[in-house]
Amino acid sequence: MKLPIPAEEQFRAPAHHERVTSKIGLALAITFTTCFVTGLISHLIQHPPEWFWWPSRPAGLYRVTQGLHVISGVASIPLLLAKLWSVYPKLFGRPLVRSLPHALERLSILVLSGAAFFELTTGLLNVAQNYPWGFYFPQVHYAVAWLAIGSILVHVAVKLPIIRRALSRTTVEEPPAEGLSRRGFLLTTGLATGVAVVATAGATVPFLRGVSGLAWKTGKGTQDLPVNRTAAAANVTWSPSWRLSVVTPRGTTKFSLDELRALPQTTAELPIACVEGWSQSATWRGISLPTLLKAVGASPGTAVRVSSAERGGLYGVSVLPGEHTADELTLLALELNGEVLAPDHGFPCRIIAPNRPGVLQTKWVTKLEAL
Repeated sequence: MKLPIPAEEQFRAPAHHERVTSKIGLALAITFTTCFVTGLISHLIQHPPEWFWWPSRPAGLYRVTQGLHVISGVASIPLLLAKLWSVYPKLFGRPLVRSLPHALERLSILVLSGAAFFELTTGLLNVAQNYPWGFYFPQVHYAVAWLAIGSILVHVAVKLPIIRRALSRTTVEEPPAEGLSRRGFLLTTGLATGVAVVATAGATVPFLRGVSGLAWKTGKGTQDLPVNRTAAAANVTWSPSWRLSVVTPRGTTKFSLDELRALPQTTAELPIACVEGWSQSATWRGISLPTLLKAVGASPGTAVRVSSAERGGLYGVSVLPGEHTADELTLLALELNGEVLAPDHGFPCRIIAPNRPGVLQTKWVTKLEAL
């Protein structure tokens, strides 16, 4: 015996009203656009084209943009689920395909839903540093983000008359119905979104750490600072014969650790902000890049390639642009929170620069090369 397939008109719950769908869709458009723009900024910082410029100040700007990226992504999850719940009766609309434009609209919605779920699911797993896939996350996440935002723009353009009609109504009489009212459904969606944000926002917002159960990174780790990649995982060891090579057009200058400690030292309070969304401030002490460049006869403001003792890692080499090498707050750090750098934090020295992603704050530095 086959069960009867319901018709779209039989779904009369207030949650399926176009006004509810439009309001949730508007909130989702805001969170998803914020997530896309801040993610694009992070990608451009890590893989900068020639035209891109990113300042060294304010020192905590990347902390804000990447925190917003993760927070808006988390907020998008309950909003997307609520939006899909609101519109799922349209799956039972008949006929399934009314015209070519209608078929294209349905196909665009399928692409939009798939891309959005992919972005939010993989992004959440990245925050948890859980990678159950075989592809390189940043590249695929970036590519699908364009697919998702393009699908959203097409969807909004197609539905704009309905959205305008639904949101322009000042008063809407709501017939009695069992279950949640329209307002109740919207409030429940807002509450779920708020809980999801508060549960994770403490990774970026210090005053929320006491109530953010999922802000597991902050406040923990060696020297009171989280560690994503340990020295053991990077297969890095230190030898007393270690020397830092600083290469300029004039030649190569090598520094022992004692010689680096003998140079003028700078202390700075700087955040380290990870692409996974967590960030934490710490006190760093070391040689400012302008001081070090002057000591070897190079000019501050020159781009510098930084090489790590780590071999085979994706971020064993980074490039400090001129904006950062001219900034006194960009340090070749030797100490963290009043102590000599621990091996997991980059001993004997590491880069810590203002307004940079943590993956570019290269640890276990062995060579600096003026470009």
